[in-house]
Amino acid sequence: MPAPVIPQRFPDRRAAGRALALALSQYADRPRLQVLALPRGGVPVAYEVAQALHAPLDVLLVRKLGAPGQPELAMGAIAEQGARVLNHDIIADLGIPAYVIEEITALEQAEIARRARAYRGQRPPPELHDKTVIIVDDGLATGATMHAAVNCVRLQQPRWITVAVPVASTESVRHLRTVADDVVAVLAVEPFYALSYWYDDFRQTSDDEVRRLLQASLPASAVPHEEGA
Repeated sequence: MPAPVIPQRFPDRRAAGRALALALSQYADRPRLQVLALPRGGVPVAYEVAQALHAPLDVLLVRKLGAPGQPELAMGAIAEQGARVLNHDIIADLGIPAYVIEEITALEQAEIARRARAYRGQRPPPELHDKTVIIVDDGLATGATMHAAVNCVRLQQPRWITVAVPVASTESVRHLRTVADDVVAVLAVEPFYALSYWYDDFRQTSDDEVRRLLQASLPASAVPHEEGA
């Protein structure tokens, strides 16, 4: 059987998800398997992974903690249930006081709560104890947000945590292998440039698309229906 062709770029997130699913094929049909996506961009990728592996899909809500005045610079990240990772080097270099970190954390916690209501409604987060969990995003630059995601999942004592992405910087792969049980990247590259460089179509994923894909992934018995329909 010929080896799969590794792309140099991905047409879009759904295509990237199909490529990633091939790299994760050993997990297909594994009992107690859960795929978690980091929204929004990780959801179209994870949808394809979950479909291929015959696994349930849900979101894991994580927010970057942007440095004051430099919101794209991550001084850390926070995930559902309060797990937080801080980049102490950046905090020290910029002299960011503790109260500012707490203010920004509170703002991002509020956004996580909003997204939980928007994406899940009244449905609770999945139970992860003793499960094999695959955490999916559309790519990793520094890995700070994914680190917070792994910490969040680890609190629930899963059997195994795999981080899975279509593309990642080689440094982020090395770092995340110290906190996750495995890291799978279709492309591990250096220099990384920007995440958008690795996609032909990198349009922002909307909340509506996240909801649609989560709904499409639910088993028929779990899909709400109109009374009398």
